[in-house]
Amino acid sequence: MEVIALQSGSSGNCVYVEAAGKRLIFDAGISGRQAEQRLAAHGRDIRDVDALIISHDHQDHTQAMGVYQRKFGLPIHITPDTLSEARRKIRVGALQDIHYFKAGQTICLGDVRVETIPTPHDAVDGVGFVVDDGVHRLGILTDLGHVFDELDEILPQLDAVFIESNHDLEMLAGSLYPESLKRRIRSPSGHISNTDSAELLSRAATEKLQWACLAHLSGESNTPELAIETHRHLLGNAFPIHCADRHGATDVMVL
Repeated sequence: MEVIALQSGSSGNCVYVEAAGKRLIFDAGISGRQAEQRLAAHGRDIRDVDALIISHDHQDHTQAMGVYQRKFGLPIHITPDTLSEARRKIRVGALQDIHYFKAGQTICLGDVRVETIPTPHDAVDGVGFVVDDGVHRLGILTDLGHVFDELDEILPQLDAVFIESNHDLEMLAGSLYPESLKRRIRSPSGHISNTDSAELLSRAATEKLQWACLAHLSGESNTPELAIETHRHLLGNAFPIHCADRHGATDVMVL
């Protein structure tokens, strides 16, 4: 399994996964041109992607899905409520190749199974993902709302994980965000903090976990260095910790 975070953060989210002969993109929060160029830089052609799978309706995850479908021919897997809400918020345009799933169902694509996990984030029908190719299991767990019980069951099963590490609590408190936004971020339907993520990994991760990639970092109330430091404080050097880029792609991460 090979994985590239093409971008992660409030300005756009997109993750590429190659497993068991299938090429998948999770979320379409960056432009078609950006996705195409960043994949090409790693020797991949976006037109070879077998499916675009959408996690929830927020613009930083959906804004280019219509382009991906019309320009590159990508089938879209999405819940009906997520598509309906996305159409209300953004100009999605005409779509022809839509495959609906329900939150909690498993999407089967050849030998790859994508488990969808309902999340308490403030979206109409948000999900996280576990990608299983029969050999490895990868979690894509961002926009979580809060650390809910199922995460403690999921983490021990994973070989690698993208995990939300959105903000540092002190930086958030001192940020220029309006108080309403600070309350939303800290709320049970907002985003989890560096400390939340580190405590979850320290509690639930096992020796099976080969690496973690911290994702969806805030540009105003976090830094990659602080996020990694917070995790290292609790986890030591138990496994490699990467950090997704808010404005570009990571290197290829391999399982």
